[in-house]
Amino acid sequence: MPGPLCPSPRKMATNFLVHEKIWFDKFKYDDAERKFYEQMNGPVAGSSRQENGASVILRDIARARENIQKSLAGSAGPGASSGPSGDHSELVTRIASLEVENQSLRGVVQDLQQAVSKLEARLSALEKSSPAHRATTPQTQHVSPMRQVEPPSRKAATATEDDEDDDIDLFGSDEEEDKEAARLREERLRQYAEKKAKKPALVAKSSILLDVKPWDDETDMAQLEACVRSVQLDGLVWGSSKLVPVGYGIRKLQIQCVVEDDKVGTDQLEEEITKFEEHVQSVDIAAFNKI
Repeated sequence: MPGPLCPSPRKMATNFLVHEKIWFDKFKYDDAERKFYEQMNGPVAGSSRQENGASVILRDIARARENIQKSLAGSAGPGASSGPSGDHSELVTRIASLEVENQSLRGVVQDLQQAVSKLEARLSALEKSSPAHRATTPQTQHVSPMRQVEPPSRKAATATEDDEDDDIDLFGSDEEEDKEAARLREERLRQYAEKKAKKPALVAKSSILLDVKPWDDETDMAQLEACVRSVQLDGLVWGSSKLVPVGYGIRKLQIQCVVEDDKVGTDQLEEEITKFEEHVQSVDIAAFNKI
């Protein structure tokens, strides 16, 4: 057991920790070291980012606490007790508005039904006043939810009117119209045939250029041309002529003529000209054109 001159171990440890201040003041040394490095190298971005993150988290926590307090205050206030009565009044208001809309819709439906009934009445009147339309087009049945059932007497009267309309022959004049159309068609065909007969028929003609060659340079070309023009045929008309030199003082006669194709042929024309053997050696066709 320790005496007064020899303190206990617990008291000795306590006294030692009281005088030993290194570990209790460690944060001061850390702050001094951090400030020293910040002055040497600039502020550390990581520590500032961590501080900013911590401040943001604290701000969000404060905002959440404020919202919770507001909600608790609202639920505990005087408006919370009046919730069911407010909902009931709102429901009553909505029901009243729906009833007003229902009444307005009923009025619109009634107006539409009245308009439909008026249109049906007008349509039935038009059908009765036009029997031709009723005979050509089939009856259409109009179905309406508000239409009243017709009495039997009215149906019988309508059936009688339909029978009377069926007795009327709407197509009795078709035969007369067909006869009239046939007569008009025959009359027009006859007039067309007469007009075509009076019109002169188109005559096919040809323009021919003939080369008439003499025997030699001593042949009288004037006499040769006179012999050629002396050929007269039905459908033959002589035209202009000229002398064209051939060579060695010999000249040939070029003469124009117009012939009707159905009456005069080129072979016949050559045969008639070559009959003048004393003056004509040969006849050639230099040009042949249809007119």
